[in-house]
Amino acid sequence: MKSKLKTVAMIALAVIILSSCAHMTSSDRNTFTSDHIARIMQKGELIVGTTGNMPPLNMTAKGGEVIGFEIDMAQSMAAALGVQLKVKTMSFYELLPALELNKVDMVISGMTITPVRNLRVDFVGPYLISGKAFLAKSKTIANVSDATAIDNPSTKVAALKGSTSEDFVNTVMPKAQLFATNNYDEAIGLVLQDKVHALVADYPICIVASLRYPDAGFVSIHTTLTYEPYGIALPLNDAHILNWVGNFLEIMEGSGQMQHLKDKWFKNSTWLDKVW
Repeated sequence: MKSKLKTVAMIALAVIILSSCAHMTSSDRNTFTSDHIARIMQKGELIVGTTGNMPPLNMTAKGGEVIGFEIDMAQSMAAALGVQLKVKTMSFYELLPALELNKVDMVISGMTITPVRNLRVDFVGPYLISGKAFLAKSKTIANVSDATAIDNPSTKVAALKGSTSEDFVNTVMPKAQLFATNNYDEAIGLVLQDKVHALVADYPICIVASLRYPDAGFVSIHTTLTYEPYGIALPLNDAHILNWVGNFLEIMEGSGQMQHLKDKWFKNSTWLDKVW
């Protein structure tokens, strides 16, 4: 008899607990999550840091709205969290410091996963694989598969400040004259004006520049200069958000949504009119 009563009592307790969980408010649920996800849900917005000038990954439209492949991905993420998306634009080299100071919740901005960066922040990905390429008016430079072949003091190259492209030039082409720029428009302008021989950047950036300036005589070849896995940068030591974002990317990939976004932004050029 006592055994039966004990069993009934345990069942009743389980029902009460499950019922309480079912009626928890968003605030109640937050107490069971990591601090970072709790903060996102409590404020009702996901703040993503990006440059806003890395087409087609992220770019600022004529009306001031930030659009692009990564922005659509971030929008889907915010919707899955049940919050609004807020995009904060800044220079590339400012992104990781902003994440470390909790000024943004995550960074999604064509950021290559590197061992050095991974010491500062956690990464999920890659969601896209790219590589370095040359954007130049010279077919000879654009076709170079070994950058050391043009590593001399007479070679002038531009690269985004704080990027792996800048690291690439400093490491592989230390003799070349490096012009570190704050954004890609500035760097592309240097090539247009013949102030540098080439821009070193990830291949998608070079391709979009060629589409923007069809009469400039730009040449860019997808070589194997480097391996560039793009990842989402997250705060250190937060297992819950790391797991959540990782699973989110898996679902996007498995459902075909990631491929849909790639086709939209990398194979379709209709968005160019919104930006330039």
